[in-house]
Amino acid sequence: MDHAGLNPSIESIDGRSPPKVLSGRSVVYSYAQTPALKGVSVDLHAGEILAVTGPSGSGKSTLMLCLAGILSPDTGNVTYADRQISQESESQRSKLRRSEFGVLFQFGQLVPELTAAENVALPLLLAGTKRSAAITAATNWLDRFGVADLAQSRPPEMSGGQGQRVATARAMVTEPTVLFADEPTGALDALAGEQVMTQIVRVAREARTSVVIISHDAKVAAYGDREIILRDGMLETGPS
Repeated sequence: MDHAGLNPSIESIDGRSPPKVLSGRSVVYSYAQTPALKGVSVDLHAGEILAVTGPSGSGKSTLMLCLAGILSPDTGNVTYADRQISQESESQRSKLRRSEFGVLFQFGQLVPELTAAENVALPLLLAGTKRSAAITAATNWLDRFGVADLAQSRPPEMSGGQGQRVATARAMVTEPTVLFADEPTGALDALAGEQVMTQIVRVAREARTSVVIISHDAKVAAYGDREIILRDGMLETGPS
């Protein structure tokens, strides 16, 4: 499938590259004695959709978790908006994820007891937004992902593709600067996966959100403006 219409150039009008919004430098991380990242350096630019690919166990998800501030690197730095977030406390990084980062996981992780609108409103409610305003914003985001008719439905009543679109709306409801998507189509069939990726890219372009997509699927990686490949915890293509 040709995604050319979804992947416009991220060059600015004057021909220069957009500014960097997020950078990892020489990021090292190990689980106990098992190294997952061995000095990875990567940049994400404003408005860019970056695909991070590689075989299972290559360190893709660990890199995303470090860039999103969910994990703190053993060594190396992660910088966002002139902040070395890898040096910040967990509470500082958690606040950042609630306001300026959105995170989407493979299985959506919706709260089964809540309606779609309540699930999407959750980040706003946790940040102190009044319920009426949060539900209104949530409904608007559900509409942007084409699932407004599911506002009062609960996750067990949804298909996998519908649930993932609801989960993506929840990740975007705070209008984050960066969206992290870890295997966003991994639990979906080909058609549902294509629909979810098309929606993610379209809405990210409209919102000017930078996106990091983690995937082992070449079809998903094709939605990115740029691709980097991890293998055995290292960049196969060199620093980017």
